[in-house]
Formats: sequence, structure tokens, C-alpha cells
Amino acid sequence: MIADYDCNFTEKYIPMKKISLIIVISLFHNLLFSQGHANIAELQAREDSLKPYAFEIVNGTEAVHRFEADSVFTKMLVRALVQPYSFQYPFDSLQTISRLYAPDSSFRIFTWQVMKDESTFRRKGAIQMKTSDGSLKLFPLIDKTNVLEDINLGVYNSENWVGAIYYKIIEKAYRGKKFYTLLGYDEHSFRSTKKRIEILTFDDSGKPVFGGRYFVFEKYPNRNVHTRFDIEYKKFANGSIKFDDEMDMIIFDHLISENNQPDKKFTYIPDGDYEGFKWQNGRWVHIDKVFTFKLEDGQAPVERPLNESKLNIRRD
Repeated sequence: MIADYDCNFTEKYIPMKKISLIIVISLFHNLLFSQGHANIAELQAREDSLKPYAFEIVNGTEAVHRFEADSVFTKMLVRALVQPYSFQYPFDSLQTISRLYAPDSSFRIFTWQVMKDESTFRRKGAIQMKTSDGSLKLFPLIDKTNVLEDINLGVYNSENWVGAIYYKIIEKAYRGKKFYTLLGYDEHSFRSTKKRIEILTFDDSGKPVFGGRYFVFEKYPNRNVHTRFDIEYKKFANGSIKFDDEMDMIIFDHLISENNQPDKKFTYIPDGDYEGFKWQNGRWVHIDKVFTFKLEDGQAPVERPLNESKLNIRRD
């Protein structure tokens, strides 16, 4: 009798479409409750507090002001990230800070830089891992670029980081392992800029590992030992490293010295040709000439990625 009563009550007072809607809403509510979600209002307030310091890091007129802003910003950012489920919050108003999610959303990377003077730059950063319970798992990135003996031959951890401002993450896999290729730039000096390709993996304990022998140069076998790759070029020469989705290839400018001084990287400029890397069997294989013809001015094969100017990085 109870079953009959329940059935009649449902049919008489609640249309079946509404029952379906109620079930969907209930399931969605239970899903949110079980997975947890960020306190958006709290994170928005913290983001608003971070904005002036993020701006001052790049635009402060004195080095002491830039470094003070960086110190305050770093501490405030950690306090914001420690909020439950902060991984979901984009912090997209921090325009001077690079914020990249991995394609599989397993982590994200914050990177930025502080300029001491025209020849001295310090990169800062952190990797935030996605966690099932919304707790904070953070790996600070400690820039040791200036003290590492040969940055293109070493494999390093987060405490010995070859600093760069990342603008692209490319996810690849081989034999069940994931490889994250990071494209970034390094202001380097007042004469030249570097663009860099860095391979990020995670060890068995879940800690980040930067670098590895993932580059193959058939034409230049002595470079097969390199654990990361970069190009260096004259300041404002707009050398580029990009990823073309259609070609599934990293493409970068072929550089030459504008005044025939090949030992001086600050004289290098793009000549219109392009080299590249193709992912094959767990490594990036060098392509000596991507195109068989030279492109005319303005005919770049792909659009420019997020770079220095879009992050409002000081260039003067």
C-alpha cells in the first residue's frame, strides 16, 4: 500500500520531467559536495590584493621596489593557493604573471621575472599539482641559471631550475609515460634574448624533473647529449620557438649573424628559414629545414604565441 500511495502521489502531483530535473540537480549537488569546490569570493579578494604587487614586480621604477613587491607577492600567492581547491581558480587578472595549465590539467605552472638591472634578471615560479582533496601541493622553482655550469647538459629538480617564463605546454606520451614540453623565454641580458625548450617529467615520487636526453640531431651528433635546447638572438630581433598543431611540430627560426660574427650570439637574427622538432619514439627529432623555400616577410607559418610583450614584461 505504501508503494501504491507513493506511485499515485508522484503521478498526480509531480510531472515526470520535473522528477528527472530533480534527480539531475541532486546528482550534480552530490558531485560538487563530494569533489569540493573553491571559495570563489575568497579567491577573488586575494587576487585583487595580488594585482598591484604583480604590476610593481615588472613596472616598478627602482630595483628595490620590484624586489620588495616580488617578496610580498610570493607570500600572498602561497596564502591564496593554500585555499581549498584553489587549483580551479585561474588568477587571470595577473597579467604580468604567466599561468599555464598542463593539457591534461594535472598541474599548472606560474612563472615571472624580476629585473635587477639591464643585465640581471631573476626568474621565479612554482608548480601547483592538482589534488583530489583540494589541498595544496606546491613545488617552488628556484632559479639557479647563473650558477649551473652548463645548463644544456644537466638534469635538474625544482630547487635547481633553469629559469624561464613559459608560454606553452605540449603534452606527449611514450610507453605509458607522459612528457611535458615547455616553451619559454629568458631575457638573458641587455644585448640578447633566449627562447628555450625544456622537458618536464615527474619521478616515481611525483617530484618534477627538468631536462633529459630527449633531443636527437642526426646532422649534428655532438648535440645529442643536450638535455634542453635554446636559441639566442639579438635583442628585439623576434626570434621564435612555436608549436604548430596542424604539423604537430615545434618550429623555430634559423638564425644567422647579421655581421658575420658567429661567435657573438647577440648579433644573431632570423634569416627566414625554419628548423623544427618532430616527436618520434619518445624524443624530439631535429628537422634541419622545415620548409623547402624561404618565406617572405610577414608570412610566418603559425601565429606568434604568448610572449614577452603580452605579459607586459619590461623591455627598456
